[in-house]
Amino acid sequence: MIYLQLFLSFFKIGLFGFGGGLAILSLIQMEVEQHGWMTQQEFVDIVAVSQVTPGPIGINCATYVGYTATGSVLGSILTTTAIILPSLIIMLTICKLYFWLSKRFHSNPYFVQTLRMLRFTVLGLIAAAALMLIKPTNFIDPVSWIIFAVVAFFTILPQLLKKDSRLTTILSHPIVLILAAGLAGYCIYA
Repeated sequence: MIYLQLFLSFFKIGLFGFGGGLAILSLIQMEVEQHGWMTQQEFVDIVAVSQVTPGPIGINCATYVGYTATGSVLGSILTTTAIILPSLIIMLTICKLYFWLSKRFHSNPYFVQTLRMLRFTVLGLIAAAALMLIKPTNFIDPVSWIIFAVVAFFTILPQLLKKDSRLTTILSHPIVLILAAGLAGYCIYA
Protein backbone atom coordinates (compact mmCIF):
# COMPACT_ATOMS: atom_id res chain seq x y z
CA MET A 1 0.00 0.00 0.00
CA ILE A 2 2.86 2.39 0.74
CA TYR A 3 4.16 1.93 -2.81
CA LEU A 4 0.82 3.01 -4.28
CA GLN A 5 0.68 6.02 -1.92
CA LEU A 6 4.21 7.02 -2.88
CA PHE A 7 3.49 6.68 -6.59
CA LEU A 8 0.25 8.68 -6.44
CA SER A 9 1.73 11.39 -4.24
CA PHE A 10 4.81 11.94 -6.39
CA PHE A 11 2.82 11.66 -9.61
CA LYS A 12 0.60 14.46 -8.28
CA ILE A 13 3.67 16.52 -7.33
CA GLY A 14 5.14 15.99 -10.81
CA LEU A 15 1.87 16.96 -12.44
CA PHE A 16 1.11 20.10 -10.44
CA GLY A 17 4.57 21.19 -9.30
CA PHE A 18 5.65 24.18 -11.37
CA GLY A 19 8.75 26.29 -10.97
CA GLY A 20 11.47 23.69 -10.61
CA GLY A 21 12.90 21.67 -7.76
CA LEU A 22 13.03 24.31 -5.05
CA ALA A 23 9.43 25.29 -5.77
CA ILE A 24 8.15 21.75 -5.29
CA LEU A 25 9.97 21.08 -2.02
CA SER A 26 6.99 22.42 -0.07
CA LEU A 27 4.70 19.99 -1.93
CA ILE A 28 7.03 17.11 -1.12
CA GLN A 29 7.22 18.20 2.52
CA MET A 30 3.43 18.38 2.74
CA GLU A 31 3.04 14.84 1.36
CA VAL A 32 5.79 13.49 3.62
CA GLU A 33 4.20 15.02 6.72
CA GLN A 34 0.67 14.00 5.73
CA HIS A 35 1.62 10.34 5.29
CA GLY A 36 4.19 10.25 8.11
CA TRP A 37 6.90 8.76 5.93
CA MET A 38 9.67 10.46 7.91
CA THR A 39 10.35 13.02 10.60
CA GLN A 40 10.87 16.71 9.97
CA GLN A 41 14.59 16.37 10.72
CA GLU A 42 14.96 13.47 8.28
CA PHE A 43 13.27 15.57 5.59
CA VAL A 44 15.58 18.52 6.25
CA ASP A 45 18.57 16.17 5.99
CA ILE A 46 17.24 14.76 2.71
CA VAL A 47 16.83 18.28 1.28
CA ALA A 48 20.41 19.10 2.25
CA VAL A 49 21.74 15.93 0.61
CA SER A 50 19.57 16.59 -2.48
CA GLN A 51 21.10 20.05 -2.87
CA VAL A 52 24.67 18.80 -2.94
CA THR A 53 23.96 15.75 -5.09
CA PRO A 54 24.27 16.26 -8.87
CA GLY A 55 20.95 16.53 -10.67
CA PRO A 56 17.62 18.24 -10.13
CA ILE A 57 16.85 18.75 -6.45
CA GLY A 58 13.20 17.69 -6.79
CA ILE A 59 14.08 14.37 -8.39
CA ASN A 60 16.90 13.74 -5.91
CA CYS A 61 14.57 14.48 -3.02
CA ALA A 62 11.90 12.17 -4.44
CA THR A 63 14.47 9.40 -4.79
CA TYR A 64 15.62 9.77 -1.18
CA VAL A 65 12.07 9.97 0.18
CA GLY A 66 11.15 6.79 -1.69
CA TYR A 67 14.14 4.96 -0.29
CA THR A 68 13.67 6.25 3.26
CA ALA A 69 9.93 5.55 3.33
CA THR A 70 10.21 1.98 2.02
CA GLY A 71 13.78 1.03 2.87
CA SER A 72 14.21 -0.36 -0.63
CA VAL A 73 15.57 0.63 -3.99
CA LEU A 74 12.16 -0.15 -5.49
CA GLY A 75 10.71 2.78 -3.50
CA SER A 76 13.40 5.08 -4.95
CA ILE A 77 12.73 3.93 -8.49
CA LEU A 78 8.98 4.27 -8.01
CA THR A 79 9.07 7.83 -6.66
CA THR A 80 11.62 8.97 -9.23
CA THR A 81 9.50 7.52 -12.03
CA ALA A 82 6.33 9.01 -10.60
CA ILE A 83 7.71 12.54 -10.35
CA ILE A 84 9.07 12.61 -13.93
CA LEU A 85 6.23 10.67 -15.60
CA PRO A 86 3.78 13.62 -15.94
CA SER A 87 6.43 15.77 -17.66
CA LEU A 88 7.35 12.89 -19.94
CA ILE A 89 3.72 12.29 -20.92
CA ILE A 90 3.11 16.00 -21.57
CA MET A 91 6.27 16.39 -23.68
CA LEU A 92 5.55 13.24 -25.72
CA THR A 93 2.02 14.51 -26.36
CA ILE A 94 3.29 17.91 -27.47
CA CYS A 95 5.89 16.29 -29.75
CA LYS A 96 3.27 13.99 -31.26
CA LEU A 97 0.99 17.00 -31.85
CA TYR A 98 3.87 18.96 -33.39
CA PHE A 99 4.74 16.15 -35.82
CA TRP A 100 1.08 15.69 -36.73
CA LEU A 101 0.69 19.42 -37.39
CA SER A 102 3.95 19.51 -39.37
CA LYS A 103 2.78 16.73 -41.68
CA ARG A 104 -0.67 18.18 -42.07
CA PHE A 105 0.27 21.85 -42.55
CA HIS A 106 3.79 21.69 -44.00
CA SER A 107 2.69 23.58 -47.10
CA ASN A 108 0.58 26.17 -45.26
CA PRO A 109 2.45 29.50 -45.44
CA TYR A 110 1.03 30.69 -42.10
CA PHE A 111 2.23 27.56 -40.33
CA VAL A 112 5.65 27.77 -41.95
CA GLN A 113 5.96 31.46 -41.04
CA THR A 114 4.88 30.77 -37.45
CA LEU A 115 7.60 28.13 -37.08
CA ARG A 116 10.14 30.50 -38.61
CA MET A 117 9.18 33.19 -36.10
CA LEU A 118 9.45 30.68 -33.24
CA ARG A 119 13.08 30.13 -34.20
CA PHE A 120 13.80 33.77 -33.48
CA THR A 121 11.87 33.54 -30.21
CA VAL A 122 14.05 30.62 -29.15
CA LEU A 123 17.16 32.55 -30.17
CA GLY A 124 15.93 35.45 -28.04
CA LEU A 125 15.43 33.16 -25.04
CA ILE A 126 18.91 31.72 -25.48
CA ALA A 127 20.36 35.22 -25.83
CA ALA A 128 18.56 36.31 -22.66
CA ALA A 129 20.05 33.36 -20.77
CA ALA A 130 23.49 34.16 -22.16
CA LEU A 131 23.19 37.81 -21.17
CA MET A 132 22.31 36.79 -17.62
CA LEU A 133 25.57 34.83 -17.49
CA ILE A 134 27.69 37.76 -18.64
CA LYS A 135 29.41 38.74 -15.41
CA PRO A 136 32.90 40.04 -14.71
CA THR A 137 33.84 36.70 -13.12
CA ASN A 138 33.01 34.81 -16.34
CA PHE A 139 34.78 37.18 -18.73
CA ILE A 140 38.22 37.80 -17.33
CA ASP A 141 39.98 39.03 -20.47
CA PRO A 142 39.37 39.85 -24.17
CA VAL A 143 40.01 36.22 -25.20
CA SER A 144 36.99 35.03 -23.24
CA TRP A 145 34.88 37.61 -25.08
CA ILE A 146 36.21 36.31 -28.40
CA ILE A 147 35.29 32.73 -27.47
CA PHE A 148 31.81 33.93 -26.52
CA ALA A 149 31.42 35.85 -29.80
CA VAL A 150 32.54 32.88 -31.91
CA VAL A 151 30.10 30.53 -30.16
CA ALA A 152 27.29 33.10 -30.54
CA PHE A 153 28.08 33.47 -34.25
CA PHE A 154 28.00 29.73 -34.89
CA THR A 155 24.77 29.46 -32.91
CA ILE A 156 22.96 31.85 -35.24
CA LEU A 157 24.83 30.79 -38.41
CA PRO A 158 22.01 28.56 -39.78
CA GLN A 159 19.55 31.44 -39.36
CA LEU A 160 21.85 33.82 -41.22
CA LEU A 161 22.41 31.46 -44.16
CA LYS A 162 18.69 30.55 -44.41
CA LYS A 163 19.62 27.13 -45.73
CA ASP A 164 20.69 24.04 -43.91
CA SER A 165 23.83 22.25 -44.93
CA ARG A 166 25.54 19.40 -43.20
CA LEU A 167 28.49 21.62 -42.25
CA THR A 168 26.40 24.39 -40.68
CA THR A 169 24.32 21.80 -38.84
CA ILE A 170 27.45 20.25 -37.36
CA LEU A 171 29.13 23.58 -36.57
CA SER A 172 26.03 25.00 -34.86
CA HIS A 173 25.16 21.88 -32.84
CA PRO A 174 25.12 22.71 -29.11
CA ILE A 175 27.31 19.78 -28.12
CA VAL A 176 29.94 20.70 -30.72
CA LEU A 177 29.90 24.32 -29.55
CA ILE A 178 30.19 23.37 -25.87
CA LEU A 179 33.08 21.01 -26.56
CA ALA A 180 34.85 23.52 -28.81
CA ALA A 181 34.47 26.35 -26.28
CA GLY A 182 35.67 24.07 -23.48
CA LEU A 183 38.65 22.93 -25.52
CA ALA A 184 39.52 26.52 -26.43
CA GLY A 185 39.26 27.60 -22.80
CA TYR A 186 41.40 24.68 -21.66
CA CYS A 187 44.09 25.32 -24.30
CA ILE A 188 44.21 29.05 -23.55
CA TYR A 189 43.85 29.10 -19.75
CA ALA A 190 45.35 25.79 -18.61
